Amino acid sequence: MQGAILAGGGATRFGGGPKGLQAVGGVRILDRLVAAFETALGAPPLLVANDPAALAWLPRLRVVPDLRPGLGAAGGLHTAVLQAPAPVVCVAWDMPFIPPALIRALADGLTGHDAFLPESGNRRGVEPLCAAYGPAAGAAMAAALDAGDRRAIGFHDRLNVGILPLSRVAQFGDPATLFFNVNTTDDLAEADRRWRLASSQ
Repeated sequence: MQGAILAGGGATRFGGGPKGLQAVGGVRILDRLVAAFETALGAPPLLVANDPAALAWLPRLRVVPDLRPGLGAAGGLHTAVLQAPAPVVCVAWDMPFIPPALIRALADGLTGHDAFLPESGNRRGVEPLCAAYGPAAGAAMAAALDAGDRRAIGFHDRLNVGILPLSRVAQFGDPATLFFNVNTTDDLAEADRRWRLASSQ
């Protein structure tokens, strides 16, 4: 089982700066995720990034750009599945609170499924940017992209998808915090506040 961090393209909502290089609790989000993957899977993750500077962000990581540029998160997922290669657990690099135990649970849950996603309670109901994908997902993702469907869940009807129920996800922490995204400077301040609160308990 491999891991992959999805760094995407330009962080326009963050003023153009790389979101994952921002610090939460004094530690870069990228470094937090790499440590979580190494604890959970025993190896450093692949970094899927289109920024030419990505090779310098953490030199010991293998960095690959999107195979099909300009397709957003779906393109990043497709690249991770093919280049990691799958089976792979993918996490977006703006999620500072993903714990190793959740990564491990997603990896274990992939057995018997082509994709395994956690319930999130958000508008999509699941979190495709913190999920595990098997080898069959590559062709399904490509077919969806070829059809013009760039949704991060647009290929699910072509696969056997398993779900980690919200009750199980909650054993790893509050889902609203686990899947919290740092997209703006306000989000970064909120992430730091949540980190301080958790550290004081």
